[in-house]
Amino acid sequence: METAGISTASPGSLAELHSSIGTGHPSFWRRAFAFAGPAYLVSVGYMDPGNWATDLEGGARFGYRLLWVLIVSNLMAILLQTLSARLGIVWQRDLAQACRETYPKPISMTLWVFCEIAIAACDLAEVLGAAIGLQLLFHIPLLVGVGLTAFDTLLVLWFTNRGMRLIEAFVLSLIAVIAACFFVEILWARPALGELAGGVVPRLNGQTLYIAIAIVGATVMPHNLYLHSALVQTRRIGRTDPEKRDACRFNLIDSVLALNGAMFVNIAILAMSAAVFFSHHRIVTEIKQAYELLTPLLGTAAASVIFAVALLCSGQSSTLTGTMAGQVVMEGFLNFRMRPWLRRLITRMLAIIPAAAVIYLAGEQSTYQLIIFSQVILCLQLPFAIVPLLHFTSDREKMGRFANSGWVNVLAWATAALIIALQAWLAQQSILDWLNGPHRTLVELLLGPLVLAIALLLIWVILEPWLPASLRRQGRVAFEVPRGVAEHLPSPEYTRILVPLDHSPIDRAAIAHALALARARGGRIYLLHVEEGVTSQMYGPEASTAEVVEGSRYLKDIAGMISGDEVAVEQVVRHSRSPRGEIVRYARELQPDLIVMGAHGHKGIKDIIFGTTINAVRHNLRVPLLIVRDER
Repeated sequence: METAGISTASPGSLAELHSSIGTGHPSFWRRAFAFAGPAYLVSVGYMDPGNWATDLEGGARFGYRLLWVLIVSNLMAILLQTLSARLGIVWQRDLAQACRETYPKPISMTLWVFCEIAIAACDLAEVLGAAIGLQLLFHIPLLVGVGLTAFDTLLVLWFTNRGMRLIEAFVLSLIAVIAACFFVEILWARPALGELAGGVVPRLNGQTLYIAIAIVGATVMPHNLYLHSALVQTRRIGRTDPEKRDACRFNLIDSVLALNGAMFVNIAILAMSAAVFFSHHRIVTEIKQAYELLTPLLGTAAASVIFAVALLCSGQSSTLTGTMAGQVVMEGFLNFRMRPWLRRLITRMLAIIPAAAVIYLAGEQSTYQLIIFSQVILCLQLPFAIVPLLHFTSDREKMGRFANSGWVNVLAWATAALIIALQAWLAQQSILDWLNGPHRTLVELLLGPLVLAIALLLIWVILEPWLPASLRRQGRVAFEVPRGVAEHLPSPEYTRILVPLDHSPIDRAAIAHALALARARGGRIYLLHVEEGVTSQMYGPEASTAEVVEGSRYLKDIAGMISGDEVAVEQVVRHSRSPRGEIVRYARELQPDLIVMGAHGHKGIKDIIFGTTINAVRHNLRVPLLIVRDER
């Protein structure tokens, strides 16, 4: 069966979760359930605190008149997210990987920097949303709440280690809580159904245009396009066209259900704001103010509590998916993996520091404008995610039969043009506001060159498929194997095999592998043990304690058994306070052909507690390293 796209030998997105969920079920409903999930994680970005800010202000200022903007924005989002999912399914690349493999390195790196800034800005809104939720529920000072949000790094790490399905279940639970909270709020608010239906009719004027653009900007988010193209690869999808077609169909169903659900949550926020605040002529200028007004206007204290619970769930759920988006972007653009907890901590610090600084210097009332400002930053990145996505999914060389059809391209590019125009208008208005501020000269000096550079980069990305070959130098494709790479391969001789031992059950597996290699090549095995007791540190080879004696006997027993298999063995005991450092020093003296080490299998927090001897060895030596695990 002919397949679409090119070779899929590239490292998969989210490697620890890649192809971890099977989809080969005979039942339609079981298969649909297997594919369900990625779009729900993505939908969290469509109901994060940034959306809350724009929906609350839109409803409080203009009633139901902007409901149609939410509907149109949602249709745009469904189209773009569907194309993102198709890219991941067919080409088996996430959007970041596709950019790295297609564009010259300077362009790719610039796009990466923009995307990291956008993710940090999005994380800023999530930090503030979660901190405000903690303040409203538990009366924690906002500055302290911002600091507490850093600890969700441990939660993210725990979920990642437990598998994709648990992450999806947790996020879906938070979405259900948010939806239930606003269902109750709508019942209490009792919006006028006639006016609610009238809000579906498109109406736009100079007063509503700004908020309409802000709603679009908060709805269609760039990091979701990167994330969705990676999340679909957590499913085990076949290579044939029919299997990919089924996967695209089930992911379309997933996207329609999840994103429409997010749309109804946004509609509920705007409708509640319109019914409660607009009808009472109350203007909302910050999320905390909405919380305080709900109780007197609806006549029940539970309304404010439910509002705060939903806000906290919104901030926490979007935090989790923001972490995964950051991982996808960094690994995709740089082909570089950082430990998830460290990646999360860095991103969170980039959000916490400006949030804490603004709260400290300008006060808590500035948080609302800071959330809006984070949405403006997202605007700058959005075109640089949409345009490459449309280019890639329209390319028949990459997508084969799954390339965008004519009518899909018309809709997609019309959507892109509208979003880019609206986002550009929002950015322009924001810049004009800054120019009218007290730091006009500084803004002019900084923004002038920046805006010009961004405009030139956007023009290049839009015209890239039609530029001369000299300007379209392809990005580095790491997965391609040069011809002849398997010809005339060297035959390594393992004459000296070093085996560091630590008197644990894992030694058994390390010795077994070393013995098999030594037998095949007639090599010599060097058994190394490092004594790290206080006496050994003080007296070195002169130390004589029960532990040292037992260690020597342990090595002799192993050497005796191996020597009986006609393999030469040497025993080496060293004394040091740093076993990993001593292993490196001895290996430099011995110059072995191979080092065989046992891995205990701990990771995450245990790596921090116990250290990582293997990493210290492999980073400091240019010797082949065989890492083994005990199979028992």
